[in-house]
Amino acid sequence: MKYANIIVNISHENLDRTFQYIIPSPLQSVVEIGSLVRIPFGKSNKLIEGYVLDITDEASFDESRLKEIVEVVVDSDVNESKLIKLAEFIKNNYGSTMINALKIVLPVKKKIKAKEEKSIILNISDEEAENKLSIYKSKHQNARARILTELINDKVLDYALVTSKLNISSATIKYLEDQNIIKIESKRVYRNTVSGDIEKNKTVLNEEQKLIADDIIKDIKDGNQNTYLIRGITGSGKTEIYMDIIDEVVAMGKQAIVLIPEIALTYQTVMRFYKRYGDHVSTLHSKLSDGERYDQFVRAKNHEIDVMIGPRSALFTPFDNIGVIIIDEEHEGSYKSEKMPRYHAREVASELARLNNAALILGSATPSITSYYRGKKGQYKLYELDKRAKEATLPDVKIVDLRDELKSGNKTMFSRTLKEKMEERLMKGEQIMLFLNRRGYSGFVSCRDCGEVIKCPHCDVSLSEHKNGKLVCHYCGYETTFVKKCPKCGSTRVGGMKVGTEHVEEMVKKMFPVANVLRMDSDTTKSKDSYNKILSQFANKEADILIGTQMIVKGHDFPYVTLVGILLADMSLHVNDYRASERTFQLITQAAGRAGRGALKGDVVIQTYSPDDFSIIAASHQDYREYYDEEIKFRQMLMYPPVGQLMVILCESEYYNTAVKWSDYLAAKVKSDIIDGLKKTLVIGPCDASIVKIQDIYRRVIYVKSLDYMALTQIKDRIEQMEELSKANIRVSFDFNPLNSI
Repeated sequence: MKYANIIVNISHENLDRTFQYIIPSPLQSVVEIGSLVRIPFGKSNKLIEGYVLDITDEASFDESRLKEIVEVVVDSDVNESKLIKLAEFIKNNYGSTMINALKIVLPVKKKIKAKEEKSIILNISDEEAENKLSIYKSKHQNARARILTELINDKVLDYALVTSKLNISSATIKYLEDQNIIKIESKRVYRNTVSGDIEKNKTVLNEEQKLIADDIIKDIKDGNQNTYLIRGITGSGKTEIYMDIIDEVVAMGKQAIVLIPEIALTYQTVMRFYKRYGDHVSTLHSKLSDGERYDQFVRAKNHEIDVMIGPRSALFTPFDNIGVIIIDEEHEGSYKSEKMPRYHAREVASELARLNNAALILGSATPSITSYYRGKKGQYKLYELDKRAKEATLPDVKIVDLRDELKSGNKTMFSRTLKEKMEERLMKGEQIMLFLNRRGYSGFVSCRDCGEVIKCPHCDVSLSEHKNGKLVCHYCGYETTFVKKCPKCGSTRVGGMKVGTEHVEEMVKKMFPVANVLRMDSDTTKSKDSYNKILSQFANKEADILIGTQMIVKGHDFPYVTLVGILLADMSLHVNDYRASERTFQLITQAAGRAGRGALKGDVVIQTYSPDDFSIIAASHQDYREYYDEEIKFRQMLMYPPVGQLMVILCESEYYNTAVKWSDYLAAKVKSDIIDGLKKTLVIGPCDASIVKIQDIYRRVIYVKSLDYMALTQIKDRIEQMEELSKANIRVSFDFNPLNSI
């Protein structure tokens, strides 16, 4: 006997329980997860529709109380069925309940009132209207006379204008409507998220770009479902390739989803697509109101838009015929969810593309090591662009050793080289970007004299500074007392790295009081249009210097920026994470890529205490292959992704002793019972999480490494099935190949 767990109402507020039904023998071959079925419901056995979320061999209730599925709906909503299958994929691969996975993939169906525009139309002849007007005036019915006077002149009036500017009450309007003197017409309008002038002039692709676009388009037309990786240096014209492919997909009657990092959802990026596709493109992002978000889903479902642009949540746009999914800046950490389930948009997009037989295109100047590894292995089709479009040249890059600056008496965060180049650019009326590499800051400790970073002797990652005076490794739990002397040179000038963009802004204004300065970080971009406002000001040359964190270096194109200063490259280089080197290379390369994108030659100054680090040297050359070849050796040696696979088991409890007890128990269980027979599976820990207590909840972690991803999912599945956990005061969750320390 087979049983189906069915949800009877696909709406965000009601995704809280399922109902179990028997799958009768004739339907067992056709009922699958995602199927829309008709079932008898309630005491009256009224036939209603529901979606199958799970199929099982075991009844959760007395079988005599269960009813049977009546039929499978053949003409069901194919898109919603696909999204449910996508939720199943997330559940199986990332550790989640089906309900929580559904809340991610299904568009929110809150009760949002549709926006309407009402018009008031004169419904009688001019002669009749003049007669009515005379009567109203004679009886001093001034409101009726006012509206009729306007209607005799214009015939059609905007409802909102009449009630506000003419001060006419709704009761007066209702009276005239009841008398058939006027009629009201309503028209559904959408809350548009973009606007501007459409330019139909397409950019002509160069030979390299055209070869890539044509090859992918041929695959799409032939029905070949593939994943493509375009590694193109900054300014090589990846966006033009995307749009050429989208043109063909739209011409085939299909839709396109374009993912960009949330932080890069800016005026420039969106407007490039809007000028190409007009009202057929829309956006989704966190700054939209519920009404705006609701309208975009309605437009997508009604085939009124062909292209959706947004962060990872745009993946779940209810398109029914997706032809291509594009993930720009695919290396970005924002594509990984920080909340449970911790899914990665790249992997979920791959499954969505498979379900739709669509192409998946990944693009970046600095691809993730994982994607490039797959490209080199032939799992992805790999294309590489090593020249900038429109004959632009790469900037000149200089690495400045901050240790030398300190020895010469310069204690500021601006090297002499950077300061001189800033003065020169301001004299010429050119623009400057100052990038503070603050991402991933975790309190690492280093020597100011020789640049030595205090690292874990077991994991080759930096130790993190804790308030209790301890230095801790968040990968293996190793800890030691705070180092007062540098183990390399003996200097006592050892300390943590701490600096912020606001401090940089103050210093710049003191050094260059006549310069116009803008700052872009999480504090200055809280309001809805703050991103666009700051970037458009800078694009319009209303400021000379733009200071910011990683949000200023993602895909922006400012032709008058000829100098980029990277203030502290070390800020992300020595964090407690095996991906620290990868992130540092990506951020520096992306930042350097903002300089010299127009006709003017660009310069980049990289300031660092670690000038000999291979990631910084490779970034200064803008040489991805040089960096990859070195980094992949490190990953192979320590079995880190993408060579190996990593799973973090997070144990949380309101009692520290409980967290310790159960994390110890699970680690022992994984080491003995669960991984019996699984080759090359390594268990590390348990140890305290990087932040031991959050909101009064204690956290412990176990790391599991394996060459086989499926081995990790098997471990996850078996832990989820442990009955003793459901009775304990402990919450267990999973993160696969985490992008940050937990």
